[in-house]
Amino acid sequence: MVRGEATQVKVHLKGNDEDFVVFLDSTDDYKKWLADKSVPLAQVVSSFQVFVTHKHGAQGPFNAASRQALEAEFGTSNEDEVIKKVLEKGNLQESQMADRQGPKNDSQGGMVAH
Repeated sequence: MVRGEATQVKVHLKGNDEDFVVFLDSTDDYKKWLADKSVPLAQVVSSFQVFVTHKHGAQGPFNAASRQALEAEFGTSNEDEVIKKVLEKGNLQESQMADRQGPKNDSQGGMVAH
């Protein structure tokens, strides 16, 4: 794998007032969970945290969702329940992060201007 190359998998749900995002470990685990709810959430999600993007869709700054935002949208502030709702109703999105190019060691003696 090239330096910095990674795949980001998330589920985005457009709510009434906010856009909610949950990050996943893999697409395959998510699809298994959708088909069989006995699969533990710990094998599906990257972290047990719901993020909001302040109406910027699936992009933009990701901030932790407040209890008030969760309560207003989902009727509960229990993050486990909210994560399940986002996973069931949201849209899966995968994005490939580009690899980084450039020198690997800038302190290679004569290559550095003095």
